[in-house]
Amino acid sequence: MHPFEGKTAIVTGASSGIGRAVARTLARQGAAVALHARRDAALQAVAAEIQAAGGRALAVAGDAGQSGALDALLDAVLAWHDGGCAYDIVVANAGRGLAGGITTSDASQWQDLYQTNVLGTAHLLRQAGRYLSGRGCGDIVVVSSVVGRNISPFSGFYGSSKFAVSALAEALRREVCAAGVRVSTVLPGIVESGFQQVAGYTRENFGKTVETYGRVLEPQDIANGVAWLLAQPPHVHVSEIMIRPTGQNYP
Repeated sequence: MHPFEGKTAIVTGASSGIGRAVARTLARQGAAVALHARRDAALQAVAAEIQAAGGRALAVAGDAGQSGALDALLDAVLAWHDGGCAYDIVVANAGRGLAGGITTSDASQWQDLYQTNVLGTAHLLRQAGRYLSGRGCGDIVVVSSVVGRNISPFSGFYGSSKFAVSALAEALRREVCAAGVRVSTVLPGIVESGFQQVAGYTRENFGKTVETYGRVLEPQDIANGVAWLLAQPPHVHVSEIMIRPTGQNYP
């Protein structure tokens, strides 16, 4: 099946983890995929994987927390299609984590985390919402987190940024739904990836609890959910899905 044949999808945070899995999945199902992340070499490797499998991919390196870099991404996608229909789908996945709550997390990282997770995402939603509203159709998917619904003491400050992201998505949905644009939020539970190590989680402050859940999610599990909601008929909007490991009782 190729439900996204003829469509172009933008995926941020596409060099690894959930973003990489989403990009590869949409490409397998027919979409031309524009990839965005800070690590150019890793991004180019994902693009090469997609192209080797017969798909179309454009890699644009940049910082998803910076509005100028996001504007450059959108301009590059427009140029990729010679000024035609630039994109139909945007998956706002880029983000970073931070271990600890309000009293224990590293406050020196707070501003950078909000710059990427909230302000960068807000800018992308603003630009994509305007463009797709003008076209009268399209999809925006925002990757939030289960801790954006149920705050965890292991990641309280990070969770607050995902609360904000979920609110941004719903706010945009209300603005653009009458124009035929769908805005969906995906809230993953525990996913096995390099995300936790970069965020500063350890066995002591995180891993012991996760070990009680049994098998956790893989990035492909989230990608499957994203592809499913995007494949719904245009009049059907799946506003939100939460995907947890079966054994995850909290959060």
